[in-house]
Amino acid sequence: MKNSLKVERKKKKITQEQLADLVGVSRQSINAIERGKYTPSTSLALKISEIFNTTVNKLFELEPVDYQH
Repeated sequence: MKNSLKVERKKKKITQEQLADLVGVSRQSINAIERGKYTPSTSLALKISEIFNTTVNKLFELEPVDYQH
């Protein structure tokens, strides 16, 4: 899954640490999400989308590999 979290975070001028505090996770979790190493839970994705006043689908996008079993 790819995401535009880093781009949106930079637009809003907030750090990984600030975003992490806002959604109740560690900075390392935000870093891992941005790098595509961790897929957030539904509730975390929703919290993040609320911070950026957008939809989950605009922040996170499935890739063809995500459909393979």
